[in-house]
Amino acid sequence: MNEAAAWRYADEIRDRVRPPKFPDRWFDVTGFGPPESTTEKWTEAFRAAIEACHEAGGGHVRVPPGTYLTGAVHLLSNVDLHVEAGATILFSTDPADYLPAVFTRFSAIECYNYSPFIYAHGQRNIAITGAGTLDGGAGPEHWWWWVGTPAFGWEPGMPHEAEDWASLQRMAAADVPVEQRVFGAGHHLRPNMIQPYLCRDVLIEGVRIVRSPMWEIHPVRCENVLVRNVSIHSRGPNNDGCDPESCRSVVISGCVFDVGDDCIAIKAGRGPDGRRVGVPCEDVLIEDCDMRYRYGSVAIGTDTTGGIRNIFVRRCRWGGPGLYFGLYIKTNSVRGGFVENVFVRDVEISELTKEAVSIDLYHGDGHNGDDPPVISNVNVAGVRSDRTRSAYLLRGYPEQPLRAITVRDSTFAHVERANVASDVVGLSVTGVAVAGRPVELTGDV
Repeated sequence: MNEAAAWRYADEIRDRVRPPKFPDRWFDVTGFGPPESTTEKWTEAFRAAIEACHEAGGGHVRVPPGTYLTGAVHLLSNVDLHVEAGATILFSTDPADYLPAVFTRFSAIECYNYSPFIYAHGQRNIAITGAGTLDGGAGPEHWWWWVGTPAFGWEPGMPHEAEDWASLQRMAAADVPVEQRVFGAGHHLRPNMIQPYLCRDVLIEGVRIVRSPMWEIHPVRCENVLVRNVSIHSRGPNNDGCDPESCRSVVISGCVFDVGDDCIAIKAGRGPDGRRVGVPCEDVLIEDCDMRYRYGSVAIGTDTTGGIRNIFVRRCRWGGPGLYFGLYIKTNSVRGGFVENVFVRDVEISELTKEAVSIDLYHGDGHNGDDPPVISNVNVAGVRSDRTRSAYLLRGYPEQPLRAITVRDSTFAHVERANVASDVVGLSVTGVAVAGRPVELTGDV
């Protein structure tokens, strides 16, 4: 795919990913409650309102101004959960409110675990809209300490997720049936904030998301997903902003990310489980977004096993004193898979503590596996950067080099160290200025 064809294809993705439409029926959640006291939860009211809306043929469940303490909310087909300005859905900090366990993925491996706070499985035509707030209630006292890090509230003697995470990875490696990979009660694998799973025609629009236990928006094996004008402010551990995983046709537009991990991370399953499922993530358009904090602005990986292709990024703003990378393609010979056809253009960078473009096959486990990933056809153009550690870091393997990597017509005003490029076949750096000096490279390095 050449550059001109790539951006035509990006426009096609934008045009085909349209928001779902809903009948003009409104079901006010307060009509299915309220609880008898302010300490009781609205869980049953949300369930009843969503079911009534679904059974009527679809429409909108209105959440008017106020605060609504609840457990898990499960969406059904043809239902828009509309959170009005001044409304806050405040999720319970009691893990029991997210049981029974549901079919999900934890860090890209299939299992049964606590329900994501807003969850849908096998549904079509669903939405979360409005100018209200989704508050996960997480912090050092709740959820975050499960990661097992003192900085997030864990103290010696407290349980944490390491044992469960190791157990899940062993189960996946041994091909234990997913139905037997049951966590939830008594375990410490944190749930995601929003997860549509095997859904089609999904819209998440306008809401503000704060204090998530883990990944905020995590569509898995979905098709036609539109995330727009969402603002996310959650600096907890593994608090990725939006992680489309093994999805097709995704548009992320006009969003603000101030999060504790990657702003956007595109994924496709992990290791043996990713190979078993074998579903790529493809046709993702990211435009007009503001990435402020923390690791990758747009990350691809680390979970690349099922393959990732056709990723387009344009007109975004990356930068802040605590933001690390710009485009961050990260994987290794344990994860495998492929990444191909990645196009970035017209990005403004104010400040990154590391590289504007990082493609690194030595991430995490390094080169300790037997499944070297194939990375090819990455094109970056029109970047205007004020300050980065360096413009790019490109590291393939001698036996599996990066292929067809282009950086062109870009300026990197202030850098701290030299660029790195090794084991790259078909590197093209043209029309690039770094610290005021032209950089031109073509060929293999």
